[in-house]
Amino acid sequence: MYEWIKALHVIAVISWMAGMLYLPRLFVYHCDAERGSVQSETFKVMEYRMLKFIINPAMIVAWLAGGWLVWQGGWYLSGWFHAKLVLVLILSGVHGWLTSRTRDFRLDRNTRSKKLYRIINEVPAILMVGIVILVIVKPF
Repeated sequence: MYEWIKALHVIAVISWMAGMLYLPRLFVYHCDAERGSVQSETFKVMEYRMLKFIINPAMIVAWLAGGWLVWQGGWYLSGWFHAKLVLVLILSGVHGWLTSRTRDFRLDRNTRSKKLYRIINEVPAILMVGIVILVIVKPF
């Protein structure tokens, strides 16, 4: 059962990361769209669907499957896992921040620049690199 849950966890993480890397890129393009335009309204639908039907469910499955793996494998006693958990908590915080920005765009209240969204776009990738290294190498 452990290997099946691990596979589910990896699938969920890949889906979560795909959304976390794509949503800020949508925000960059959305910044250029005129409020109320067809283009802006299309971005609103894309952002909402990406968040509600891909990113949120994938994060929930990743957390649940990951929690089961940690418990079954006894990883909660390992130093590398504690470091990974910190990075995953930060990633979850970024997820929450992106959720708030989705709401701002939906309500035509975005006040942030596309430059900020370009920078934020890199944060999940950097966190992912750290997480993968910790899981595969288990340096401590």
